[in-house]
Amino acid sequence: MGDPYISICIPAYKRTNYLKRLLDSIVLQNFKNFEVIVSDDSNDDSVINLIRDYIDTIKIIYFHNSPSLRTPGNMNFAISKAKGEWIKIIHDDDWLSNENSLQIFADATKTGRQFIFSAYNNFIEKDSRFQLVQFPISLKSKIIAAPLLLISNNMIGPPSVSMFHKSILVKYDTRLNWRVDQEYYIRIIQLLKDFEYINQPLINVGVSESQVTNACINVPNVEIPEGHILLEKYGTSPLKNIIVFDAWWRILRNCQIRSEKELTQFGNTLWPACILSMVHLQSKFSSALLKNGFVSKTLMTLSYVQNIIQGKL
Repeated sequence: MGDPYISICIPAYKRTNYLKRLLDSIVLQNFKNFEVIVSDDSNDDSVINLIRDYIDTIKIIYFHNSPSLRTPGNMNFAISKAKGEWIKIIHDDDWLSNENSLQIFADATKTGRQFIFSAYNNFIEKDSRFQLVQFPISLKSKIIAAPLLLISNNMIGPPSVSMFHKSILVKYDTRLNWRVDQEYYIRIIQLLKDFEYINQPLINVGVSESQVTNACINVPNVEIPEGHILLEKYGTSPLKNIIVFDAWWRILRNCQIRSEKELTQFGNTLWPACILSMVHLQSKFSSALLKNGFVSKTLMTLSYVQNIIQGKL
């Protein structure tokens, strides 16, 4: 029959109630030229036991990872096993929003663009409520020109909303956990300088307390080391864009980094002068005052101007 057109890659870990919801949504798809790759990080048989219920209905290729690869490595491994022309990651707690979702993704490949993503619905698990999330298409050219704007706001969304051509060899950085999606998109957009956006919610994204966001956002021992990795990879030149500079200002403020000692306590001792100057300015004001949006924005702008004048950017 030849290789499938789309490989659906599912990095799985135990949550079989969510995984069942995803697999059921795949079964319902009108577009049928796909395979499903399940890469399982579980330390039990819960996932494989569920998958056995589907092997006569859809083409599933299963891999068990021992030891576990963690989310970025698990995604990379699943992608490495895909045979499809197009690669579609879907996390096990997300699912296709309707029976035409895959068909609409497949139709979008005809544009010739190699990176595609759609609008999506956040599904708040605790009260079964949907929230529509759309990409601000007016910002497309700005993001293509300065992909690190995504550090300020991940306007694309989680990997489940995206699809890319098999010729794209970009991999998820396994050193990252919280910023891994944004950093992956940054490299793809830097490479392709284009993308295709579908303004229809083709994916439902499960939002629950078990998600990595709750364990990482504004947590210094996550945010600061991952931020240092970004600086190592991209340098400080992206901070010449005041929106990227503001993203860094907010990271330091929200993590309540008040001194160079607090900045270096997580193992990275060499920090750019522009970051140190932000810390120095913030240390002169109380955390309560910095939480005032007007005050924080004014001080951020002052810091930005100072760094430009002093040649630190």
